[in-house]
Amino acid sequence: MNTQPIKIEELDEAELHRIANMQVGKAAVLFTTPFCGTCKVAMKMLEIVAATNQAAYHLYTTNINFTPYFRQHWQIKSVPALAIIENGRLAKMIYAMGSVSELYNHLK
Repeated sequence: MNTQPIKIEELDEAELHRIANMQVGKAAVLFTTPFCGTCKVAMKMLEIVAATNQAAYHLYTTNINFTPYFRQHWQIKSVPALAIIENGRLAKMIYAMGSVSELYNHLK
């Protein structure tokens, strides 16, 4: 059994294009900005979920300022925003991450 927490990788726009176009697989991408306090809380919650090793998704984060294509294409209204990508398509966008358990339930 793997005891290492799931790694949360930082993506640039080119890497996000690759992840968003994967025809097989699941990914969750947290869009943030550096000075957003709520984003820091959401990131900490994502780190806690990653530490459980139970997430069914590959976990990523990206600075929305460096991903203008996806900001416009997915019409991201605010940060933090968690994009759930399944089999090459945006399945859902989550703006309110109320608790670690809610986030865990979205990602298991």
